[in-house]
Amino acid sequence: MKPKYLIIISFDAVSSHDIEKLKELDNFKYLIDNGSLLTNVESVYPTLTYPAHATIMTGMYPKNHGIINNTLNKFSDVNPNWYWYRKYIKTNTLYDLASEKGLTTAALLWPVTGRSKINYNLTEIFAPKPWQNQIVMSALSGSVKYQLDLNKRFGHLRNGLSQPALDNFVHESVKYTISKYKPNLLLIHYTDVDTNRHNHGYDSKEANDALLRHNERLGEIIKTLKENSIFEDSTIVALGDHSALDGEYLIRLNSLFRENGLLKVNDNGIIKSYKAVAKTCDGSSYIYLKDKNDTETYNKVHDILEKLIDNPNSPIEFILNSKEAEDFGADPNCTFMVEANLNYYFVDEAIGDIVEKIKEDEIGKVSHRTKATHGYHPKKANYTTFFIACGKGIKKGVKIDGGSLINHGPTLAKLLGVNLGNTDGVAEDTLLDL
Repeated sequence: MKPKYLIIISFDAVSSHDIEKLKELDNFKYLIDNGSLLTNVESVYPTLTYPAHATIMTGMYPKNHGIINNTLNKFSDVNPNWYWYRKYIKTNTLYDLASEKGLTTAALLWPVTGRSKINYNLTEIFAPKPWQNQIVMSALSGSVKYQLDLNKRFGHLRNGLSQPALDNFVHESVKYTISKYKPNLLLIHYTDVDTNRHNHGYDSKEANDALLRHNERLGEIIKTLKENSIFEDSTIVALGDHSALDGEYLIRLNSLFRENGLLKVNDNGIIKSYKAVAKTCDGSSYIYLKDKNDTETYNKVHDILEKLIDNPNSPIEFILNSKEAEDFGADPNCTFMVEANLNYYFVDEAIGDIVEKIKEDEIGKVSHRTKATHGYHPKKANYTTFFIACGKGIKKGVKIDGGSLINHGPTLAKLLGVNLGNTDGVAEDTLLDL
């Protein structure tokens, strides 16, 4: 039997490595014991939040759904806009098909849903420019009355993007949304663990405390479903989008290109022109040529990268050409894609040392840097995520070691009774009892 209510909860940056911890937490343990579990789920390349969440909604690789990075390719923009809007996705989405079927849909900070047809939509959108207003941007990209209502009721819990305040705001909004609207498809994105891993490191106390808070949030969602008499007709899916890896060194490819005459910057380090430019995905980086047919620049960039990788202490693990990057599901329009070695990640700055060890301030925080990050190749060791499903339409006791993020979309579509069409992934029928 298909569920009447499908609740999909994304616990950003929670990984397969966390499963042993989750098994000790009562609410996650309940889902695992009474449902099905996939461990070592391989994410997509690059392993970033926006490409991954678009994959979950479409069953497609980034090269096919169009969300090839978190942020847009605006090379002269220090803080470019993100892929916030539904228009950037080139294929069917789960939430569109649910709406077409007449189902009620709701989303809370689920990436790449701005200006979509979701009925109740609190969009994930930032105000990266000084002249931009967060409230106005949110209102124009989501459900205006719904968002104003949530902010009036729970806005006092919020403190910008800081955690756990942001997830506390989202969480109270989730419980209210379930009680008032009872959506057939509910998408929830919690970022508490991700933020604390960035700020404090993968296995930090702060990140582990965030896991405990996630367990409490999960328990309260279960309680809210029961209080509204819809738990028995519901399926809860708890999943991760990617893992994270600690890093101590940053890499400035654009500074390397500047030194080799491949790009020019102004006095503030802003890129004014380029023959070749790097675009960070954190653990990996795209490289684009201004002119794809510029053979001289292509060869020069290739030689520069080869010299860098030949260094015994190279910060780069490997280099992919455009076709090789596309074969792994990444942007086919890039000229190269480079992968950072363990303990390294990329930034887009065009001024500064090529490789620099990040520095902590007096209280142990990394100023404008990150202690753990993602975006690496999905086949990196100990770098997978998870998928748990429990409730109507899900078998009990299925445990599978191995999976792929591209399979989530087709699996969730079967639970909803919709068809995503031709996808890169296939449904995990072993988990389903429909």
